[in-house]
Amino acid sequence: MNQKNNLKSLFIYASVIVSFCVVALFYFKPVLKGYKIFQSDIAQFIGMSKELKDYREQNGKEAFWTDAAFGGMPSYQLSTYYPNDYIKKIDTVIRFLPRPADYLFLYFLGFFVLLTVLKFDWKLALLGSLAFGFSTYFIIILGVGHNAKAHAIGYIPLVFSGVILLFQKRYFLGFLLTALATSLEIHTSHPQMTYYMLFMLFFVGVFYTIEHLKKNELRALVKPVSVIVLAMTIGLLTNAQSLLATKEYASHSTRSKSELTLTPQGTPKEVTSGLSRDYITQYSYGILETFNLLIPRLVGGANSEDLGTDSHTYKFLAPRIGMNQAKQFSKNVPTYWGSQPIVAAPAYIGVVFVFLFFVGCFLVEGWLKKGLIAAVVFSVLLSWGKNFGFLTDLFIDYIPLYNKFRAVSSIQVIAEICVPLLGMLALKDLLSNEVSRADKVLSLKKGTIIVGSVLVFFTFLGGVFFSFSGLNDAYYDQQITGFLGALKADRKAILFEDGFRSIVLVVFTIVVLWRLIYNKIKKQYAILVLGLVLLFDTLSVAKRYVNDDDFLLASKVDKPFFLSKADQQILKDKGHYRVANFSKNFMNDGATSYYHNSIGGYHAAKPRRYQELVDYHLSKNNMEVLNMLNTKYFITASESDVLEAQLNSGANGNAWFVNRIVPAVSADEEILALTGFDSKNDIVVNTKEFAVASTEKDSTARVALTSYSPNVLVYAYESEKPQLVVFSEMYYQPGWNAYVDGKLTPHFRANYVLRAMNVESGKHEIVFKFEPEVIQQGSMLSLLGYGLLMVMSISIYWVERQKKLENV
Repeated sequence: MNQKNNLKSLFIYASVIVSFCVVALFYFKPVLKGYKIFQSDIAQFIGMSKELKDYREQNGKEAFWTDAAFGGMPSYQLSTYYPNDYIKKIDTVIRFLPRPADYLFLYFLGFFVLLTVLKFDWKLALLGSLAFGFSTYFIIILGVGHNAKAHAIGYIPLVFSGVILLFQKRYFLGFLLTALATSLEIHTSHPQMTYYMLFMLFFVGVFYTIEHLKKNELRALVKPVSVIVLAMTIGLLTNAQSLLATKEYASHSTRSKSELTLTPQGTPKEVTSGLSRDYITQYSYGILETFNLLIPRLVGGANSEDLGTDSHTYKFLAPRIGMNQAKQFSKNVPTYWGSQPIVAAPAYIGVVFVFLFFVGCFLVEGWLKKGLIAAVVFSVLLSWGKNFGFLTDLFIDYIPLYNKFRAVSSIQVIAEICVPLLGMLALKDLLSNEVSRADKVLSLKKGTIIVGSVLVFFTFLGGVFFSFSGLNDAYYDQQITGFLGALKADRKAILFEDGFRSIVLVVFTIVVLWRLIYNKIKKQYAILVLGLVLLFDTLSVAKRYVNDDDFLLASKVDKPFFLSKADQQILKDKGHYRVANFSKNFMNDGATSYYHNSIGGYHAAKPRRYQELVDYHLSKNNMEVLNMLNTKYFITASESDVLEAQLNSGANGNAWFVNRIVPAVSADEEILALTGFDSKNDIVVNTKEFAVASTEKDSTARVALTSYSPNVLVYAYESEKPQLVVFSEMYYQPGWNAYVDGKLTPHFRANYVLRAMNVESGKHEIVFKFEPEVIQQGSMLSLLGYGLLMVMSISIYWVERQKKLENV
């Protein structure tokens, strides 16, 4: 009988997995025809990682450094394959579907495992997981290319599942799942999402602890908490390579404390150990905007929406600019009137999930409910950022690592997991025969009053109380007088439309639940109907923002950058040099790196000193700084937007000799000395940090780059006198070593960001090699982690088996 039940369960779970695959592929069905979704961030990544990918394919190993962006940077947070990375292989097995269906599948799978661990009926867990996976935020991040974020979110429920198993004292499965899921979570390389996950686990853990303290069962906490710590430590160890490398680079990135005390304008600089307060809170969720969680377009939805020809905008514009132009404009109406700079879609969780969440606040019992409610309140308050400055400032100033992450609004991901989870727990209790009818009815009434009041107010009175004014409205009104009235009318209309939609869905849900409570509908039918309502609720909104229209031919996605005539002209030069693309914001541009070594790039954590060089000098067109970066070509746009290449004959080349030392004793003095200096003769050195010997120029001396790869540069040097040489390469102390005729030789930082060294007279071969010790150290720790995972899994399994045998 046992074997028969096991086979039945196996068949059920296999069917569920197949269902997840089918739904994920159906939603992203163009992948079945060879199409790929165009993701703007991934397009930038393709450009940034092109040099690394080419090196990997040609040499069968990693470079760990790229010269294609920001003048040079480590590849740890860009594109790196680490040795002994077995977690990556496990992740590849789990995400076997074509992208982005693989991430959607992961959403489904992770939440299903969590609900299964919480002893949900598989049918309810299946439908709840499908609805959870289509949460608008989860889908829109796939549309714009935040793959690492989606990846990390997908594994959070699995980590949560492992922790719950350990709280249930199921130690073998709990340890194994917690260790593997933590390893996979960290492997996604999105520290921000992992950091937020820890907050969620913290609140759940606090209430689990309080529950045991009330029962005077403190000793019972020791074992599960110890196993959790051990499992998560193993998760850290298995990712030691990427973690150590990231930690090493973090202290040199914009996420670290600046050494400067003055701003580019010469005023005192805010002292911070991480990102600036303004940068962290730039994307702060509006307090009113929070209600987007249950009315999708309460503040207009995305920055632009397709409102069609029935809109007020179209009807206003058609007689003024013509039907065709009006029709085109109505496809991108600036509907958003919230306070964030850019919004790709509202963070809609689903009004039915939110309604069930509030029912659960009154119906569900126990520590888990309390932990989930606390986590939701916490995430919403912190998502307000500068709109709730007291709490945000407290966290920025005093909570470790909080000031390393921007876009505080994304902490709502905690609510986007916890709200559906408590909603599903409420639904489980509503379906349970063990919960009294009176408790169900009372909880349903309270949830209805709370959610119903909010929906009625916004739907029917929002048009009266709100201004519907956006940040850029003045610009649109200047273009065509009276246009703003039509725009506001559309904003009111879509608020009413989505508000009424939410009311209908909640009323329908209440009717089904009421009939269920009073046994007017069979439980299996109620599960099916409610599951479909949940699924329709989230899926239909997600489909507005990411759909078949976002897919292109694979060839266009894999090579998204057009080779312009300017690019072709520059590529005729086979030397090693850099390019400045001034036709766009070069510090937010990964495209140029696809064809050239760019002085710009696209990355969330830029090299700090380089960003400061941009802020203080490149933004002011300091030609001497451009020359020292060996910026040989400029790309500019003509009046007709045609890209043109301009040769900069003043570029210093790959290396040159200098003989005038400009001493500095602080970072401020270093960077300020680059104003008005002669880059071909002067060298700015922080003499407090580095020893440098003065030299006399030899007019017959030469130094030339003879061989280039991202991680090895070879120079031929010849001089009758000792020389001071500056190399147009980024100084990065943890990893770059200099060798003169095979002998390790000191080099130092010059001109704030570059490398320099004193070289004796004669003929020499100078070789720079990137040899990061952190990779080897991390590799050994990773192997230790895998070893501990195997040993502890076997040990815990054996102990549990022995206990079972003793109890027989």
